[in-house]
Amino acid sequence: MAIHSMTAFARSQVRVNERLSYVLSLKGVNHRFLDLQLRMPSGLDALEMELRRILKENLLRGHIDLTLQIDRQNQQRTGYNRELVAAYVESFRAAREEFALAGEPDLNVIFRQSGIFDADSRTNSDEDLVALEASVRESISPLIAEFKSMRAREGASLEENLNATMDRLTIAVAGVAEIRPEVESRYQARLMDRLTAAVGSTFDRQRVLEEVAVLVERSDVDEEMERLTTHIGHFREILTAGGEAGKKLDFLLQEMNREANTLLSKTGGAGGKGTRITELGLSMKAEIEKAREQVQNAE
Repeated sequence: MAIHSMTAFARSQVRVNERLSYVLSLKGVNHRFLDLQLRMPSGLDALEMELRRILKENLLRGHIDLTLQIDRQNQQRTGYNRELVAAYVESFRAAREEFALAGEPDLNVIFRQSGIFDADSRTNSDEDLVALEASVRESISPLIAEFKSMRAREGASLEENLNATMDRLTIAVAGVAEIRPEVESRYQARLMDRLTAAVGSTFDRQRVLEEVAVLVERSDVDEEMERLTTHIGHFREILTAGGEAGKKLDFLLQEMNREANTLLSKTGGAGGKGTRITELGLSMKAEIEKAREQVQNAE
């Protein structure tokens, strides 16, 4: 099972009947948890609760926007209560004259008032509401399937990029391992030369060698490379396993970054080929940082 991206979009346009159609869309971006935002017309509270439950059952993480846009085409076909409209218009004009105001009645506002349309229209509206809710319930599952399919495609691309990053990190670790013995040998020789120059030839050579060995051991990066190799392997295992992997991958990258920092701190003054280790350590940090940005989008 591959990892899934949290970025995706899906849209469904449905005609319920000759008077009513709607557009149902899902948009997802990255988020630490599952954050649902539903934008729906008023009066659909029960449907909204049901859609929220379905989304929670099917999605793990991400900021999810669900939008329902309704297109009603019944105004031209339905009658309206002429007396009630006339009363609204007359009241508007009376208030305008009484208070010396400007403006004209707005039919869009008047037609939104309760009771404007005739009984047949209200009956159609009730029937349309039932048909709308039933249609949305049928549409939500295939819409989520399309949404998750896009998440899977984006996740496959993300997995490919992350595996390429792990390849480059592996090469960098191997590069450090290859030149480390020579760097340690040169580091030990430099310490001996400095000590000899400082105290002359009359000193306890065995004691100095022991002290040099301690200093060299403190600069040894073998443990850091072993841990980096282990983290890289574990990272690949999580990618292969898939599922809710984003938080685990982010944690591993934090650990890798810590090891890279330690490697740099131990080899900063090595000189010679030690500068190559510094270059490799900095490239590791750059790769890890890019991977952390990408992982933020993994479910």
